Amino acid sequence: MQLENLNHAQRVRLAFIDFSLEFFGQITRADLIQKFGTGLASCTRDLSLYRELAPNNAVLMHENKRYVRSETFRAIFEHDPESVLRTLANGFGDGFSLSHEESPTCFDAIRLVHPNADIISTIMRAIYSNSAIRCEYESLSSGTTKRELVPHAIVNNGHRWHVRAFDRKSKEFRDFVCTRFKRIELQEAEPKSNELADMDSEWNTLCELQLVPHPRLGHSKAIEMDYGMTKGTLKLEVRAALANYVLRHWNVDCTDNATLTGDEYQLYLKNKNSLVDLINFSITPD
Repeated sequence: MQLENLNHAQRVRLAFIDFSLEFFGQITRADLIQKFGTGLASCTRDLSLYRELAPNNAVLMHENKRYVRSETFRAIFEHDPESVLRTLANGFGDGFSLSHEESPTCFDAIRLVHPNADIISTIMRAIYSNSAIRCEYESLSSGTTKRELVPHAIVNNGHRWHVRAFDRKSKEFRDFVCTRFKRIELQEAEPKSNELADMDSEWNTLCELQLVPHPRLGHSKAIEMDYGMTKGTLKLEVRAALANYVLRHWNVDCTDNATLTGDEYQLYLKNKNSLVDLINFSITPD
């Protein structure tokens, strides 16, 4: 049996199985039923067909009827890293792992940074299984370092994807750029309670950003329309750990008196004084 001989609906279901094994490390018939609304017999046929196409990719755990990713797993679909990350961030959609035809009228932004699918899949399995990872990481300040991390989220900061994780070297929660990982592997030992997401105070603290058109602009109505402002203000509730990325990505002037003059500064942070104890402003425009 060859993939090209299957109909589109079959390929979509098999791609979902392949995706789940690759990035979550497991798949069950219940997952297929929930996703596609098919019957039990149909799910069994899909899993049997997948195992026929890739006999070494999954192992059936008889005690819970769960198929788990084998050590010899090799994806039979090409899961594009950017599509994978959008899928993980926004939920599964049709065609998430199958090829897409480019639109002649709708174009996305050009991306210069492209994460590696193998790195992303290992990190996602660590998050999904509540595991730690051992890795080599290339840092701008320290060069190549060996680290043990307990990841709990992958985040797009507007320019690139990074991992939010507890770093056992520094003993604190930090951000790690996905493209800077080298060797990476899962660890079997369970993380300690202080290494889990519940203890990441910056991540679990929400703050409100009040963004207004930059005071130096003469025609602020256009900016209000661009950002869907209400009464001249855009209020965003974001995690404190992510606020600095939002402010930098949108070139929000974070000076005390809106003193930045470049044309790229169309927004101003009106409520900075109430946020100084919550947000690290070291990388924001000020």
